[in-house]
Amino acid sequence: MSAAAPATAKPAVISVRNLMMRFGAQTVLAGVNLDVLEGETMVVMGGSGCGKSTFLRLMIGSFQPTEGEISLLGERVADQDETGLDALRKQFGILFQSGALLQSLTIAENVALPLREHFDLDPKIIDIQVKIKLEQVGLREAADKLPSQISGGMKKRAGLARALALDPKILFYDEPSAGLDPVTSAEIDQLIIKLSRELGVTSVVVTHEMDSAFAIADRMCMLDKGRVAKIGSRSDFDVLRKMSDAEVAKLSETEQMVRQFLRGDPEGPITRRRAGDNYEEDLLGMVRRGGGTLP
Repeated sequence: MSAAAPATAKPAVISVRNLMMRFGAQTVLAGVNLDVLEGETMVVMGGSGCGKSTFLRLMIGSFQPTEGEISLLGERVADQDETGLDALRKQFGILFQSGALLQSLTIAENVALPLREHFDLDPKIIDIQVKIKLEQVGLREAADKLPSQISGGMKKRAGLARALALDPKILFYDEPSAGLDPVTSAEIDQLIIKLSRELGVTSVVVTHEMDSAFAIADRMCMLDKGRVAKIGSRSDFDVLRKMSDAEVAKLSETEQMVRQFLRGDPEGPITRRRAGDNYEEDLLGMVRRGGGTLP
């Protein structure tokens, strides 16, 4: 599927071309193409095992792809040595699924850590920057608390403040709503929208939470079995989600699969595909591999 942007679109900050990722005999990503435009929020979604977490790790340079290329801010990730990767990583921030805060440090110290690691700044300047970042996520009053003393939602916001510490051009979010109650999840969604609007940062959000996806996305990309099933605007996906059953019958199998995922329907191509696995053949294969015989 083409990842081409509209002619009037802003430039691509992230460009992914023909991305392949294999682990041994297992192909996790199979020819992914995607552009993420300057200032937009791109939601990457899909079922468990579709490759979205691996895709995120490739974009941040934690893995090297088997084939294809990824460019961030005009720089090909695979071409960078450690010095180049360090320079590139200073231009993006990551909110990890768990928040990934250091438990022995206060919230303020966690946020200050990137500044202390990368710059030789006066402690007073660092303190000012930390207060600014904590204020942006509504956590300035919790600056002196330890991670164990705050809620799950506050940990996510603290992790986001740390991701903002170096004033990044790109923010990556790994399941930002995971494990949160609906109200706290909605608060995180609104914070993502606020930061995107006020800072003009480009955001990539990996999630399977549909309420969050439709609340924050400018555009969406759905992965299925390591391939791009659909890329489009939020309204494109919303039209698909709200189609009548009569209209759905005219859709391709892939579009019906995307719709089932968006709606969380118990019946459709996804469940038919799972039910279609040949159980008997699988059992026979296990017996043969084990060297046994059937009665």
